[in-house]
Amino acid sequence: MDQRPTTAVRLPVPAVFGRALVLGSVFLCAACGLVYELELVALGSYVSGDPVTDASVVLSVMVFAMGVGSLLAKRLRCRAVVGFAAVESALALTGGLSSMALYATFAWLGQSWPALAAFAFTIGLLTGAEVPLLMTLIQRIRGQDAAGAVAEVFAADYVGALVGGLVFPFVLLPFLGQLTGVLLTGAVNAGAGGAMAWGLFRGDLSGRARRALLSVTAGVLAALAVAAVCATPFQRAAQRAVYGGSARPAPGGEGQRVVLTGSHGGRGLRLFVDGRLTVSGGDEYRDHQALVHPAMAGPRRAVLILGGGDGLALREVLRYRDTLLVTVVEPDAALVRAARTDPGLRALDRDAFADPRVHVVTADPFDWLRAYRAGGYPPYDVVIEDLPAPGAALSAERGYAEEFYGLAAGALAPGGRLAVDAGSPANARRFWTLDATVRAAGLRTADYWIGGRWGYVLAARTPVTPRLAPDAPPLRSLTAAGLRSAVAAARRSAMRGLPPSTLMRPRYP
Repeated sequence: MDQRPTTAVRLPVPAVFGRALVLGSVFLCAACGLVYELELVALGSYVSGDPVTDASVVLSVMVFAMGVGSLLAKRLRCRAVVGFAAVESALALTGGLSSMALYATFAWLGQSWPALAAFAFTIGLLTGAEVPLLMTLIQRIRGQDAAGAVAEVFAADYVGALVGGLVFPFVLLPFLGQLTGVLLTGAVNAGAGGAMAWGLFRGDLSGRARRALLSVTAGVLAALAVAAVCATPFQRAAQRAVYGGSARPAPGGEGQRVVLTGSHGGRGLRLFVDGRLTVSGGDEYRDHQALVHPAMAGPRRAVLILGGGDGLALREVLRYRDTLLVTVVEPDAALVRAARTDPGLRALDRDAFADPRVHVVTADPFDWLRAYRAGGYPPYDVVIEDLPAPGAALSAERGYAEEFYGLAAGALAPGGRLAVDAGSPANARRFWTLDATVRAAGLRTADYWIGGRWGYVLAARTPVTPRLAPDAPPLRSLTAAGLRSAVAAARRSAMRGLPPSTLMRPRYP
């Protein structure tokens, strides 16, 4: 592209309207830039399972790169229209395709760290170059002083960032999914940049430059459109590379978040959430029977399950006919949809969610418990926590903090029991930190380890002993004698004196 050497700005609209259009472009570009940033953080967390490190890498690399981009943009100020158009085209293409590229590196190369850092740097570099060029353009419209231009540009930039930060979690992710949502963002980015440069400042461009700009913008939009058409088959191919040939996305869920593999009959089924294996159909019953049945030895008319969206803990609870109400508070609506509709998962949980005694609430368990306590609702005889282990998911420690167990204790009826899936005893310090945290909330605990693979905490306001109810249904893996041995195994390895984990001071290793 070549820009005509001219100092006069010839606008097709009045200067006041032209300035508003530039600020509108600043708004849209800032919103798109923040969507790219959040997309990198979210997808990086999904595929690596380390949200803190991923967020730190993305944010620090992007901020550094924005500074570099601002310095490099000085060379383009004399050709601000062409420079801005080139930057927006590159940013739209890079940001729009970043999600597919990151998922591809994870699926076929086995890791995504280099690609994550490279995209964070490239997007930050291009985003940093936007503001100096936009400031140059807005000053050329009215000859505005530098301080006034800075104030207007940054105000539009910050408001756009706010909108982008809200649109990503509340609109793009739930309605379009990550791949399509980010591709649409790239299209908006390319359209906004091209429309402003070609429409508002076309008087500064030669005929050749206009045609080149139009061709580049159209090419970027076409590439993003082709990627959007290919998003579903690409996602399926990537899932097969990660999970095997039988991978299928959860019905109605976001494909890279909730994935099922294996037979539709149940036993060979495996469930992955955010890349983590959460259910293996061959032996899941050992875990869920050990979690649920010791807690059901006592009053059990009303049961609360925190998490458990796969329906497997619910299946075990429903085996007691004198249980009249089961409330399931699950934050992941896609997981519940899978449990309701996928034939394999329905076979495994025995269509638990179809039972009329079940009431499902889609909410964060912590927030739900706070509202429950404030509302003064009737208490529950049994509370079962079946959430991702600390460190296994975004903000997982929140569900294993002293404050959380204080709220859970408030939902217990007199004589009620709290059962917690505490993860593998192989990490003994994490297990006993959880036990200390439950006790710090004012509950008495009894611990048991099953086969060295599964660890549980049973808690109540008064001393409690893990046991099976006299009318417990037949169990494939748990007996009264085996439960006594499991209690003894945990007691032999007890670690006391550990500090509890709180929201302000997470302590899980």
